[in-house]
Amino acid sequence: MPSGTPEQANIGRRTVLKGMLGVGALAGTHAALTGPAGASVDDGERGVEHGWGKVADAFRKNFQNPGEVGAACSVYVGGRPVVNLWGGLADREARRPWRKNTIVQVASTTKGATAICAHLLVQRGLLDLDAPVARYWPEFAAAGKEQIPVRWLLSHQAGLPIVDGPLTFEQACAWHPVIRALEAQKPLWQPGTEHVYHSVTYGFLVGEVVRRITGKSLGTFFAEEVAAPLGLSAWIGLPEKQEKRVARLHEAAPFSYEELLAGLIATTGLDAATVTAWVNAVWAPGSVQARAGELGGALTTPGYHLTRAWRAAEFPAANMLADARSVARMYAATVSNVNGVRLLNPATVERMTDVQTDTTRMHGLPPGLNVPADRSFWMSLGFWRACQPMPMTGPASFGHPGSGGSIGFADPDAGVGFAYVTNLWNYRPDDPRAANLATAVRACLG
Repeated sequence: MPSGTPEQANIGRRTVLKGMLGVGALAGTHAALTGPAGASVDDGERGVEHGWGKVADAFRKNFQNPGEVGAACSVYVGGRPVVNLWGGLADREARRPWRKNTIVQVASTTKGATAICAHLLVQRGLLDLDAPVARYWPEFAAAGKEQIPVRWLLSHQAGLPIVDGPLTFEQACAWHPVIRALEAQKPLWQPGTEHVYHSVTYGFLVGEVVRRITGKSLGTFFAEEVAAPLGLSAWIGLPEKQEKRVARLHEAAPFSYEELLAGLIATTGLDAATVTAWVNAVWAPGSVQARAGELGGALTTPGYHLTRAWRAAEFPAANMLADARSVARMYAATVSNVNGVRLLNPATVERMTDVQTDTTRMHGLPPGLNVPADRSFWMSLGFWRACQPMPMTGPASFGHPGSGGSIGFADPDAGVGFAYVTNLWNYRPDDPRAANLATAVRACLG
C-alpha cells in the first residue's frame, strides 16, 4: 500500500487497480534475449523485420530498467507482422519460461475487444448507436434509463459505473444477477451530461446488448466473429484446456501517494494542485471511481482475479487472456487486411473513434476544478484516443490499456496494430514499459 499520512494514504494500490483499471497503463530479435536472473528465452518465431530493431532494443531494455518478469510485444504494419517478441518468465517461482504460446490476463485491454464486437454489429446494420438501449434490452428501461442511447454505454456516460449490490463473486460469474442489478440501478447522474470510467459494468452493459441482438454471449461472439477468422489465441472466458498456457501474475513494488501524484503530473502535464484535487476527489475511498471496481461487493475478495473461476467466467471489461500477437493482429484487422480478413471498414473506424468525453464533465470533480478530457479520459466509442497521457503512435491512434501495464491499439494512418502484454503488473501512472515500445515504433515508422 502507498505510504504517507492517513489523508495521503487514502489512495491505495487496490483503489488504483480497481478504480482506474488501466488509466496508468499507457503508454504500453537479432540477439538472444535473457529474462530475469538469466532465464534464457528460446527463439521460436521470435524476431523483427529489417528496420524494426529499435523495438527489440526497447523490449530488451525494459527487462533491465524498469524491469520485467515476463512480457511480449507484437507489431503489425499494413496487415503484416514486423515485430514478434517475447521473453522472461511466465512464472518466476517455478522458473517457467515465457514461450511463444504463453497467454496472460490483459485486464481492461479487454474493453477494446468488446468494443470491436459492438461495432461489428453496427457495421452490419444490427445495432444503432443512437437508438435507446431499451430497444434491444427492454428491461433496461427501468429507473429512468429508457432514453439512454447505446453510444453512452460505450463512452462511459450512462451513469452506471457501480452496482449497489450486494452481489457475490459467484453471482458476478453467473452473468444474469449482474444484469438484473443493472436493470434496477438508477443512474448516478443525468445520463449524457457527465462521464466516469465504468471499470467493470462496461462489459456487462455492452455485452448484454450484444447478447440480446445475437443470442450469443460476448465471449462466444468474440470467439466466433473475431478470434476464429483471425486465428487468435485470445479468450473472454478461458477454456480449461488452455490453463497450462497462462502466465502467473506478479506485482511490482508498492509506490507512495506522492509518487502517484508525480506520475500523473508527468503524464498529463497538469499542475500539482489540479492533480491532487482530482485524485482526492475521484479516487478517494468510498468515491464512485473507487467503488466502480467492486461490482456491488462481488470483486472485493483479494486474489479473485487469480482464480480459475474468474478466468472461466465472462467479464468483457476485464478478463481476456491473450498473447501479444493476437491483440496486435486484432487491432491490425480494424485498419488493414490481415490474411484476407478485415474486421471493420474505414467508415466504421471513423465513426467509432469520434471523441465523446470532450463535451461532458468528469463525475465527482468538485465545483471549479477543470480536468480537460484530453489530459485525463479522452474516450471515443469504446476506445481511448491518442492524447498526451497516451500518445500511442499518432493522433489518429485508438485502443485500450489494461491495469498492470498491457495495451493494444491501432493507428489507421500508419496501418499499425500494436500490443504489449506483461505478467509484472505495475499500477504506476508513469509506468514506462509500453511507452518505451510505442516510442520505438514511432521511430521506426519515421
